[in-house]
Amino acid sequence: MSERRALLILHGKQALNEAVRTAVEEKRKQGWDLAVRLTWEAGDAQRLVEEALATGYKKIIAGGGDGTLRDIAEALAEHAGQATLVLLPLGTANDFSRAAGIPLEPAEALKLLDVPAKDIDLGEVGGQIFLNMATGGFGSQVTANTSEDLKKVLGGAAYLFTGLSRFGELHAAYGELHGPDFHWSGELLALGIGNGRQAGGGHVLCPQALADDGLLDISILPAPQELVGTLKNLLSDGFGIDNMFVRARLPWVEIKVAEGLYINLDGEPLEGNSLRFTALPGALKVHLPPDSPLLSGAPPVSHPG
Repeated sequence: MSERRALLILHGKQALNEAVRTAVEEKRKQGWDLAVRLTWEAGDAQRLVEEALATGYKKIIAGGGDGTLRDIAEALAEHAGQATLVLLPLGTANDFSRAAGIPLEPAEALKLLDVPAKDIDLGEVGGQIFLNMATGGFGSQVTANTSEDLKKVLGGAAYLFTGLSRFGELHAAYGELHGPDFHWSGELLALGIGNGRQAGGGHVLCPQALADDGLLDISILPAPQELVGTLKNLLSDGFGIDNMFVRARLPWVEIKVAEGLYINLDGEPLEGNSLRFTALPGALKVHLPPDSPLLSGAPPVSHPG
C-alpha cells in the first residue's frame, strides 16, 4: 500500500470550501492518492474512520473544527497504532490547532502529511476522549451557548459577544479537585483541564501545557469578589490575569462540582457532578510541526496512578 495515500474526513459544512478543494488538488498533483469523505450527522466521523482503517488507510486527515477533530481522534484512539492523524483546522476557534502551531491555510496544513508523526497524549473522562481541553465555569456556558449563526458572522468574536450579553447569569460555583499530592476546593469562576493550551476561541487557560508529557495541566481561577468586572477582563483580554490562577500538572484529577458549574469537553457539554480526568500517554500519532509549542521534544512518559 502506497505511503502517499490518505483519506480526508471533511465536515459537511466545508463541502464547498474552495481553499480545501484547491489544496487537495495540489496534493494530488504532488503524487498523493488523496480521497475525500463528508460527514453529515452524528456518528459519521467514527464510521468513516472505521471504514478507512478497514480499507488500509494509514493516514487520516480531520477537516473541521475542534469538535470534528475530537470525534476523529476518539475514533482513532480505539484502534491504536493503525493510522496517523493530520489536522486540517476549519472551525471558528481551532483552539488545539492554533496552540499546536498548525497552519490555518489548508494548503499549508496539508504539508504536514510529509512530516513524521509524533506520539501525543489524549485525555479521558467517563469513557470519553478529548484532544484539547475540558473547561468549566461561566466561560464554558458561553462557549456551549454561542450560536452557529453568530459564529458565521463574527467568527471567534462571537464568544466575546455572547459572554458580554450574559452578565446577568454570572455566578460563581463550588468545586473540589484532588489528584496526586494536590487538593483544592472553593468557589471558582473558570477551570481548565488541558492537554492543549487554549479554549473558547483563544482564551489561554493552560499556557504551559504539553501534549506529549503524559500529564494534564490544571488551571483554576478562584472567584474574586467583583465577578462581573473580572469576567469582562477574561473575555476581552484573553484571560490576561495569569497570576490569579491556581495551577498543577497531574496524571489524573478528580473533580466534584456543585450545581451551577458548567463543564464541556472540547466544546461539548459534559454531565456529572463527580468526574475523573486521566491522561492517556502516547495514545495517538499526530503530524505536528517539528517546532510545535505542544511538543516537549522528549518521548512521552507513562505516569502510573
